[in-house]
Amino acid sequence: MRLLHTSDWHLGRSLHREDLLPAQRAFLDHLVDTVRVERVDAVLVAGDVYDRAIPGLGAVELFDRILHRLAELGVPVVLIAGNHDSARRLGIAARLIERAGVHLRTEVARCAEPVLLADEHGPVAVYGVPYLEPVLAGGELGAAAVSHAAVLGAAMERVRADLATRPEGTRSVVLAHAFVVGGEVSDSERDIAVGGVPSVPAAVFDGVDYAALGHLHGSQIVHERLRYSGSPLAYSFSEANHRKSMWLVDLGPAGELTTRRIDCPVPRRLARIRGTLESLLRDPALEQHETAWVQATLTDNRRPERAMEQLRVRFPHTLQLAFEPEGGSGDGLPSYAARTRGRGDAEIALGFVRHVRGSDPDRAEQELLREAVEAAGVGASAEAGVGAGVAGGVG
Repeated sequence: MRLLHTSDWHLGRSLHREDLLPAQRAFLDHLVDTVRVERVDAVLVAGDVYDRAIPGLGAVELFDRILHRLAELGVPVVLIAGNHDSARRLGIAARLIERAGVHLRTEVARCAEPVLLADEHGPVAVYGVPYLEPVLAGGELGAAAVSHAAVLGAAMERVRADLATRPEGTRSVVLAHAFVVGGEVSDSERDIAVGGVPSVPAAVFDGVDYAALGHLHGSQIVHERLRYSGSPLAYSFSEANHRKSMWLVDLGPAGELTTRRIDCPVPRRLARIRGTLESLLRDPALEQHETAWVQATLTDNRRPERAMEQLRVRFPHTLQLAFEPEGGSGDGLPSYAARTRGRGDAEIALGFVRHVRGSDPDRAEQELLREAVEAAGVGASAEAGVGAGVAGGVG
């Protein structure tokens, strides 16, 4: 049986305000073409269909469109809710649309209710385990502890118990949305540490032929039978070096696996560049990044004026600008409150200018800042006095 494993579409997500809906539409067209060309028997979507619990109209329309197109091909789809999805909203009319071959597994109670597929070698039981919030799902599953490992472990015990009732030789696939120990993270996954340690051991999936995982955005192999497909698009600059893809998985008669990566279309490359503004604008080696989405980190001792405007002359798709002077200017204090404790308003204002620019304001600027702070203080005191007088008169 040939399966196409994908996840973490995050429909509706943007990249530093860059609209990604057209790129997401192109990916979904590519997915349909892959299903047709590779003669896929079933599509597995391991969670985070949407980027938000209440997705925008454009994202919903994309999702509706892809389900219709796959249904027209007659290819079953098994799909679970991820931690970005609203399980209840995603699961609306789930039992009704199963008639079209779209199997939504968004309820904890249905995690051990398999979608039963079959090929010439016999049955394949596909179990969908949605993202399980330990505090909410622990009681329903009878988990021994309120933790990700305990809750997912309890769900998998139910899966194995059901699988034991199936005919001998039934092959098994599990979809799950979780952080499995050994996985490599990026900056764009939402933290799921609520409920203790966020990771779960790979051994929790023992006893199944293939675990189609979602949540981590890098395509990776945790174990031969445990794989993340990763997100089809890069959603942060930490993913600049990711190879975005899906897994094409052939499940043999005895559960043996043959896998192949199917690359996803890249709307625009991501590049991270670093240096002084002058070097970034002049370095011929950076020519390759002129059409990329760019994250630029400036190392000038003093923050250059109109830096973003100048960068976009050469790199028109610069999306993020950071400032990290060489040598640093931090004072080693752990927080903003610690850095400002015991300082007057004028000193705080001067420190802010120093932090932003990387250098002290000149004497004229210092005087202007002090006058502004004093004037603001006088104005606030006068306003407070008027308020007190009015309150006293009323009393």
